[in-house]
Amino acid sequence: MSAIPEIRLLTAQDAELLTNASADVFDDHVIPDAAAEFLADPRHHIAVAIADGIIVGFASAVCYVHPDKPAPEFWINEVGVAESHQGRGLAKQIMACLLDKARQLGCAEAWVLTEQDNTAAKRLYQSAGGIEAANNVVMFEFRLND
Repeated sequence: MSAIPEIRLLTAQDAELLTNASADVFDDHVIPDAAAEFLADPRHHIAVAIADGIIVGFASAVCYVHPDKPAPEFWINEVGVAESHQGRGLAKQIMACLLDKARQLGCAEAWVLTEQDNTAAKRLYQSAGGIEAANNVVMFEFRLND
């Protein structure tokens, strides 16, 4: 049994640690230069769960300002937990850590998108205090390098 995971935000000094993630946490392998760039940007944030020196879960977000918003907002981009560590409440703890950062930054709102049939994600976001939006959101993707 692995150690109880540590939940914390990563800093620019943690780029190498970010490349040491369980194989099924991120969609793809972490690219060292991209990890360093992400962590060096003060508007990018990532909370992780670390067990035995390995990242076993994460949630990433971007804090942004907009010309018609009185306060910054926090867009949660992705959440992932290694299959070996699912069902232990890690995603909820990681989300809490990330949302605490949003509050510290003075964000008025945080938001995330997921698919209607992703019941695990919907349960997580509800358990973390999220409220499902009443509007029916449709997402469009733009493939910019085709």
